[in-house]
Amino acid sequence: MPNQSATINVMIQAARKAAKSLLKDFAEVENLQASTKSPGDFVSKADLRAEKIIRYELEKARPYYGWVGEESEETIGKDPTRRWIVDPLDGTSNFLHGIPHWAISIALEHKNEITTGVIYDPIRDECFFAEKGNGAWLNDKRLRVSGRTQMIEMLFSTGIPFANKSGLSLTLKEIESIMPKCSGLRRDGSAALDLAYVASGRFDGYWERGLNSWDIAAGIIIVKESGGIISSLKKGENPISNGSILAASGKVFEEFSNLIMT
Repeated sequence: MPNQSATINVMIQAARKAAKSLLKDFAEVENLQASTKSPGDFVSKADLRAEKIIRYELEKARPYYGWVGEESEETIGKDPTRRWIVDPLDGTSNFLHGIPHWAISIALEHKNEITTGVIYDPIRDECFFAEKGNGAWLNDKRLRVSGRTQMIEMLFSTGIPFANKSGLSLTLKEIESIMPKCSGLRRDGSAALDLAYVASGRFDGYWERGLNSWDIAAGIIIVKESGGIISSLKKGENPISNGSILAASGKVFEEFSNLIMT
């Protein structure tokens, strides 16, 4: 069993409380009122309700921390070294189309380093979490990245630019490069769960561009603590800052990154 800190308990509790609201909305998704932020990128009342719940719970427990959330403006806390990075509903398009693949992502950043992360999938009741130095966990099970050694046996995931987003031609070239060498590729629509699945060995690697900090913050620490490697697709840069990421097990990282980062 994991030795959980008070902070991780607060984060998990906040995620589970928000999940109750999201599950209720998901059951009535046909009636959910949604507005369009930009083509293919929706914001719904479900997102806003969930973020409000999470923010209330986190600020009640840690009132001096800063805040970055998908649906609200960034605030600087009285403790400027710590901030929450939160996506109340990662996989909004899946959610609004009735596809049961979405999650809540909560991360804590300390001095520009992600130290704690929670990704909660309410549909499957799977809670992925990690704290720096304490390993990564799925509920009460320790996580390890995949031990596969042959790329032809490996399964990868990515995001494919849609609507008016740039980078489609580059992504298609990368897919063309990697597909003949692996057992398959998935585009599931939730960056948080893609990273959680790398951490749990379900995927052997994942890459994507055009992301926001809240999409990947929690997943970064979970992958690292499960023994995986995280990199920006721009060498030497921080994925949180530039919104591009590559995650993989150490057994395939070099070969995988050479195919993508060319």
